[in-house]
This record gives sequence, structure tokens and C-alpha cells, in this order.
Amino acid sequence: MRTEDERMIYKCLHGEPEAFGFLVDEYKESVYAFAFCKLRNFHDAEDVTQEVFIRAYRKMHTLRRWDDLPSWLYAITNNLCKNWIRANSRRPDRNFIEDESPCMLDRHSMALYQENRSSESLHESIQEALDSLPEIYRQVLVLHYLGNMNSFEIASFLGMAPGSIRERLTRARKMLKEEMLTMIGATFDMNKLRVGFTFRIVEMARQIRVPPISAGKSLPWGFSLAAGIITLIFGFGAYINLSNTTDYSPNSASSRMLKVLNIGEYPVETINVSDVSALANESLNGNGSGFTIPSLQNALFVAPQAEGGTWTKKANMPTARGGISTCVLNDKIYAIGGGSANGYTPTTEEYDPSSDTWAKRNDMPTTRGDASASAVDGRIYVMGGYGQGQPVEFSTVEEYDPKSDKWKRKSDMPTGRQFFSTQAVDGKIYAIGGWRDAKELSIVEEYDPEKDEWTKKKSMPNARFDFASSVVNGKIYIMGGYPIGGGIPMENDREKILSTVEEYDPKTDIWTKKADMPTPRLALSASSVNGKIYAIGGWDGSSYLAVVEEYDPIIDKWQRKTDIPSQRIRSSASAINGKIYIIGGIFRGGTFASTVEEYDPEGGKSINLKGKLPTTWGEAKIALNK
Repeated sequence: MRTEDERMIYKCLHGEPEAFGFLVDEYKESVYAFAFCKLRNFHDAEDVTQEVFIRAYRKMHTLRRWDDLPSWLYAITNNLCKNWIRANSRRPDRNFIEDESPCMLDRHSMALYQENRSSESLHESIQEALDSLPEIYRQVLVLHYLGNMNSFEIASFLGMAPGSIRERLTRARKMLKEEMLTMIGATFDMNKLRVGFTFRIVEMARQIRVPPISAGKSLPWGFSLAAGIITLIFGFGAYINLSNTTDYSPNSASSRMLKVLNIGEYPVETINVSDVSALANESLNGNGSGFTIPSLQNALFVAPQAEGGTWTKKANMPTARGGISTCVLNDKIYAIGGGSANGYTPTTEEYDPSSDTWAKRNDMPTTRGDASASAVDGRIYVMGGYGQGQPVEFSTVEEYDPKSDKWKRKSDMPTGRQFFSTQAVDGKIYAIGGWRDAKELSIVEEYDPEKDEWTKKKSMPNARFDFASSVVNGKIYIMGGYPIGGGIPMENDREKILSTVEEYDPKTDIWTKKADMPTPRLALSASSVNGKIYAIGGWDGSSYLAVVEEYDPIIDKWQRKTDIPSQRIRSSASAINGKIYIIGGIFRGGTFASTVEEYDPEGGKSINLKGKLPTTWGEAKIALNK
């Protein structure tokens, strides 16, 4: 079994429930799919899946062979499903079926499902199709489509040969019509585990005291080597450079591991590193949107993928959220509004980079997210956005005074919108592009805070929304986003996503085309330091990106920089004293982030390991794009 799994089991047994999140993320889809195959009910399957992982955490000390984890989870799931069927069959309104065969129990659970969902003919048709298959074929089909498992993963989970799994899967497909397979795939996609499942399990695990590991249970050899290296480094307390001495093979980590690290939903924390990235693998990453995952050992022996830049984990934002508006004023960052697990929020929080601390401030009067904020003359202006249940995007403008901690309503923006950008230049604020009433905008409007007046300016050449912007030398640069006529972004919609960069000069009211950004993306963030712009993260239509690219307006060229440790979208970027702070956002799977990471473009090229041994499962998850 992979060293990463063994290491997480070891950490769980040493009282670190956060490490369990890694294992939950890795196997939850497999367990959920198998439970559904037995129970034929998505809600019941999720309940059983939750119980499987709670029981596994309680009993992990009984797992004798750590490389038996998949088959152990299979056995737990199978037993719990049998117990669930029997328990529900004993309800007063059910016949007593203790002596009935497993086949009959399956029919009873199917009947329960159909009674609860009788009005949904689509689900009934799919269930009938699945029920027409023999158990051996139905099982592999569900594990493949609902569990997103390949033949090797299914084989490991069921304890069978991969060749047998492939044969069963082929026969199962032949037994069903193509349109039915499409319907099954679509239905399973709509009934994935709910957002926050891993987080909920880890929070439950925190309340459980597991028996300590016995003294005789040694650390797996692979991790012992890495731990020894780290201990040696810590002993010298050194800042070191290590060259890449090991080639990375795509076979050294299964596709299951790659998928888990890409979509893991539990908030990610990272090792404090500089220039530590995934090893290059052209076969996996030819177009820049793929990724490879180093093990902990490999992470110590990787070559820089780009020149310059250091990422450092900072104090989390108190309120996890994405689509927030951030603004810098008096060397502090104000994070305002956004979307959270509880819906849109008016929350305002102040971050002080010098002390790495957060403070609560007065809430914004209007509850909204995906607005935009800019500062002029000691005050912050939050504009536009969207709120729950609103018929159309906000045109609201509210002024915040950090000194008095008070808000004030100002003149509305002429064009209400969200997913747009504002930038302040020479005491004026420019609202650019965005989305309104399901349409992309090219509109540019100038706001004069002193007069509290709006003026129409020249439209942006390419209407778009969900782009990033930044200011250098009094000029505004717009990059990426989604184009006019593109509609709502969908998975695998990559050809529509923009790499276009345009420069706006407020003094002349002229737009100029500039060199395209190397990586087309939307929902990215950007900020400028020392006359250069850094485009960070985002979505390319299929993957959440860790890509960081630097733009030099003087020479009109881009170059790749060190990737951000945690992949996310709709985070916010703010620069103070030569460093950029990426705040909040949304992780793959829809989990809102509280993570704050600091980027120093002038940082060294060494790995700062002193005092930074990973202490949570997320710290081991350095899933970076090449």
C-alpha cells in the first residue's frame, strides 16, 4: 500500500484525527458506491458511509496489516449494510425476514427505495435497469460510475483480479443500452456525497479517543526514511537546497491518489516551502492543466519548476468563504462579504500581516458576495455583487471607514453586476465588465468618491466576467475570465475560457491588447508587486489550478512562477509590503476556504523546514500543477 496511507494511519493512531481526512477523501466514493449497491438508496448509503468511517476510526488500532485498509473498509461496509437492511426490515410496517436470503433482502431494500421515491420515474427506470443485472455485474458498474473507480481500484477494494473486473464491467455495459448507461452516469453525478462530508467526519473523529498504538507497532519503512531525513535536517536547523535525485514515474502513485488530492475537500494546510512542486511529467501534463503528486520523500528531492517565489502558510481567516471582496488600507487587509457554508454573509474581518492576526469589524449593511472593493482616501467602497434570493445583481455602493468602523450608503452604480472588477487610479474607481441578468458585460463606469458621482467610460473590447485585474503605473490590466456569448461555464468548456489580457489607461480612456496569459482560466485572483502582476490559481474548465504566472508590463511578457500550495477558485489577492496574500476561496468539491497563504515573489529558492514538520493531513497534500 502507498506510504502516504500508512503515514496517515500512523498519525491517526498517534492522536491526530485531522490525518483521517486524507483517508476519508481517498476512499469515501468507493465506500459510498458499494453501500448504494447494497441499499439502492442514496440517502441511506450516505448514512452508512458515515458510519463506516466512524467505526473504522474507532477500530483502527485493530487493523493488523495497514495495506489491508481497502478490503477492511469493504468488510465493514458489507456488514453495516446487512445490519441496516435487517434493522429496517424489522420495522412494524415491514415483514419479519430474518431468515430470508441476501437476494431477498436486496429486493426489500429496493422496495423501500421505490416507495420513498415512487414519483421519480427516472430513478425507478435506472433502478430497474440495475436490478436486471446479476449482482456481480451490478456491483462493478456502480463502483465504476458512482465510485469513480478504475479496474485496479475496484479489484483492490473487492479483493479480485483486475482482469476479472474489466471483464465484468465490459459485460455489464453490453447488457444495458447506451442511453441507459448515460442516464445512470448522469444520475450518479447528481447524487454524489454532499459537500462537507469529509469535514463532518473529521469533526466527529475529534470527539473520539482511540487506543494508542502499541510500542511494538513500528513506523512503516518508507516513512521512517523520510522522517529520519527531516529529523536530520531539523537537527541542524538549516535552510537547504536539495536537487532532484529521483525520477518520478506515473506508476509510482495510483490514479486514485491523483484524484483524491485534486478533489479533497478538507481545508488544506501546507508545509512552509519555497519552490517545492510536483515533479514534471510530460505524459500526464502536456497542456499545463494536469498535475503530479510527490510523496513526502520525493517532496524533499524536487527541483524548482520555476524561478523565484516563496509560499508561507498564515493564520486562517475566521470565517471560511469564497467570492469575498478584499481591500488594502493602512497596511491591513479587509475581507468583506462573500459566500459561506451558511449562505451569503455581510461579515467584515481585518487582517494584520505584521502580527498575522485577524479582528472582527462591523458587518457590511448589505449581505452579498462576488462584489468588488477598492480604497480611496482612507475609505473602502464595496460595489455590486449578489445576495440570496435577489431578482437581479446589486448596484449598491457602501462606504466603510476603518477608523470609525462604520458603514455609509453612497450613490448606486449605474449598472448592477457581479463577477466584475474595480480598481482605483488617481482617486477614482473604475468598475469593469462582469455579469448581469445572465449576460456578460463590457461596460466600464468611473466613480468619483469625492463627488459621489458616476461617469460612463469606454467599454472593454472583450465583454467577460469572472476575470482578474490589477494596476501597474496607473494602468489597469484585465486578464482571463469568460467571454460574451459563452453562457454559464460548464465542465470541459475549456475552449471558451479566455487568456486575453487588455490594458486600460484611465487618462486617455483607451484600451490596448497585450500578450495573452499562458494559461487560460477564470475565477482566478491577481495582484501586483514591484511593477509586476501575478495571476494566481483559477479554473481552466476541468481542473482547479495552482498555476502562478508573472506578467511584466514593460516588456509585455509572461513567465511561470512557483505554484500556490492549495488549489482553489474565487479567492482574493491583496499585496502589502512586497508580499501577496491569497485569502479564502473555494476548494474542489465546493468547500469554502479559510486558508491564507503569503507569496513572496523575491523569496529564496530553498526549502524552509525548520519547525515545519507536517502536523495535519492537509499539510502533506501538496498537489501542484506543472
